[in-house]
Amino acid sequence: MIEGISREMPRARQEKLLVHELTDEVLVYDLERHKAHCLNKTAALVWNRCDGETGVAEIARLLGDKLDTEFDENLVRLALQQLDRAHLLGETTPRPGENSRVSRRQLMRTLGWSAAVALPLVSSILAPTAQAQVSCKVAGTACANKSECCAPLNCSGSPRICN
Repeated sequence: MIEGISREMPRARQEKLLVHELTDEVLVYDLERHKAHCLNKTAALVWNRCDGETGVAEIARLLGDKLDTEFDENLVRLALQQLDRAHLLGETTPRPGENSRVSRRQLMRTLGWSAAVALPLVSSILAPTAQAQVSCKVAGTACANKSECCAPLNCSGSPRICN
């Protein structure tokens, strides 16, 4: 175990976020950075437990109870690292030092392949600009109607293409 990190009291960021909970994941849109984040079940469970008053060891214990299984503190640390990189933790959260970093590879070696489904994952994408959302199709591209084609192209032929 890495000293010092077990006493961290992480706090989930709540400001300027849109959160949508699904069955096995949570979608978070960051209104400041215009990024969308998808938290898998494990990362979402960790994030939801980050209240600023619960430490890493306690989060691991609570999640182990909830999932009715052993939940390693290093899984919590990995989730916290990913949440921090995605800017989903509050500014008051102490940042772990470089020597306390946990990698997915290390966890796989320690916990084995059976734990792979429990690995936290935060996937992030940059939201497209308004211009990218309204871009049109160029000549030779399949289309359904004229409004999809760039001016002055039409949608015609069989198969229908912009020309």
